[in-house]
Amino acid sequence: MKARVKWIEQVAFLGESESGHGVLMDGAPAYGGRNLGPRPMELLLMGAGGCTSFDVVTILKKSRQDVTDCYVELDAERAENDPKVFTKIHMHFVVKGRNIKTDAVEKAISLSAEKYCSASIMLGATAKITHDFEVLQEQA
Repeated sequence: MKARVKWIEQVAFLGESESGHGVLMDGAPAYGGRNLGPRPMELLLMGAGGCTSFDVVTILKKSRQDVTDCYVELDAERAENDPKVFTKIHMHFVVKGRNIKTDAVEKAISLSAEKYCSASIMLGATAKITHDFEVLQEQA
């Protein structure tokens, strides 16, 4: 996997992925940014959320669960001193669908956290990562 990050101006940078996608990152105004895009650490947190959500939805679909929506809300704390790594991350999953089995959701989240999600497993080296979830049933 390869990526490229190019300085644009002040503390704004354009990240380009090997797959041809780009994202603008910018620093906080207090550091000379203009708030043109997410901070790099925000992208790291969103990346972990995307990685684990990919796993959870894929596992649930393979388990024949009728998922209509899934999202994860992430709440992270960082160290006060440099390097300001993540020290705690809580992931709250909301899974919507028809006849969704709670144990299937719990299993999918566990498999992602313990086996499949490279991003959150890597972040788990410095952060205590916790999970919870809710299932919202829809009418068939």
